[in-house]
Amino acid sequence: MMRTGIIAAVLFVLAHFVMLIGVTAPEKLYFDEVHYVPAARQMLEPVMREPMLNPMHPPLAKQFMALSIHSFGDGPLGWRYPGVLFGSLAIVAVYLCGLALFAAHGPAIAASLLAFFNQMLFVQSRIAMLDIFALTFSLFAIAAFMHGFRKQRPHLWFALAGTGFGLSIACKWSGLFVLAVCIALVAVIRLMQSWRTQFADASPDDWYRPDLWPGFKAGHFAACFVLIPAAVYFVTFIPLYGPSVTNILEAQRRIFSDNTTTAIAGHTYMSSWPSWPFLVRPVWYLFDKIGDDRIAAVVFLGNPLILWPALIAVAICLRDWIVTRRVDAFLILAFYFGPYLAWALLPRTLGFLYYYLPAATAASLALVYALNRGGMPRWLLWAYVAVGFAGFAAMLPISVAFIGTSMATFSRLMIFQNWI
Repeated sequence: MMRTGIIAAVLFVLAHFVMLIGVTAPEKLYFDEVHYVPAARQMLEPVMREPMLNPMHPPLAKQFMALSIHSFGDGPLGWRYPGVLFGSLAIVAVYLCGLALFAAHGPAIAASLLAFFNQMLFVQSRIAMLDIFALTFSLFAIAAFMHGFRKQRPHLWFALAGTGFGLSIACKWSGLFVLAVCIALVAVIRLMQSWRTQFADASPDDWYRPDLWPGFKAGHFAACFVLIPAAVYFVTFIPLYGPSVTNILEAQRRIFSDNTTTAIAGHTYMSSWPSWPFLVRPVWYLFDKIGDDRIAAVVFLGNPLILWPALIAVAICLRDWIVTRRVDAFLILAFYFGPYLAWALLPRTLGFLYYYLPAATAASLALVYALNRGGMPRWLLWAYVAVGFAGFAAMLPISVAFIGTSMATFSRLMIFQNWI
């Protein structure tokens, strides 16, 4: 336990230090910061004025931004520091997920490093948007769920997962996707148990076992995955709306209405969900000319050296789950495909690559799984981590705005025309 805490602390400090470098560039609001920072500022006013800004999302992430602005001032550091903090915590959460899956510190550390080097999490942690907050709470909830999944008495772990999911949803409703995955997994296992399903050649590593969670009753299920998330979620509205049930329920109606609208016809960087794993269309958060041949750029693209091979790793997980029924492959697949394919079911027509962030982060676990299978040399995983770092370093000129990027460097990194 002490070793786990020390490693988690070291990962947090290192990630926090790196993410803070140059985070105040640019010194202006950019991309969707123009929606969320004004909403956070409004929360600091003695009396909330009307209309309320950005009512289409729950308040928790914006409350963190407001606290940061109050603490560090209404400037770039105040706007973006909470993202850095939560991005660093996300790296710790990936480590804990890896520990639950692989029961070894080395692979868990490798998973956290690959999540950092995939570029997406790094970029999203340095901009005042909501996604990194929802992701971090979801990752901690997933880690708790994974730890509890193989235990005979998962009650405490599942309750912790429910708490994390409630906080995630209170940042952005996309947190519901991961909660839905957990509900579906537990429901399927309970249904199979009610049918008295058994595998002929049962193994302790099977994703399903007829003796799984013998004391976990329907009431426990409802408490962990419905009541606790709902209670945590609604409590986060009280600082903004007071204890008024009517006002809080009206806020939910507005969030639902605004998120299901199709009034927005299009966006320059919109993309459809089938294209996200292939990194077809990135999102340019910033592209400013700062000299005759220099630009300040921030692109949410993803590291191709990590995210393209991750598709092969996901396929390996799928093969192993089908052929050998491995529980670790099963859980990786669930938390990769669940948050990703949920977007295919929504009526909302506007989509962006950053919606793929939760699945892309889970893909780091798939990579470690594939490179850590029996028969694979141990050095191969760490060699691949080094390759991922090389890709991450090469993308820094278009990942951090404070690095003045030449047009030649920009052209070299833009391998495909549709990346521009």
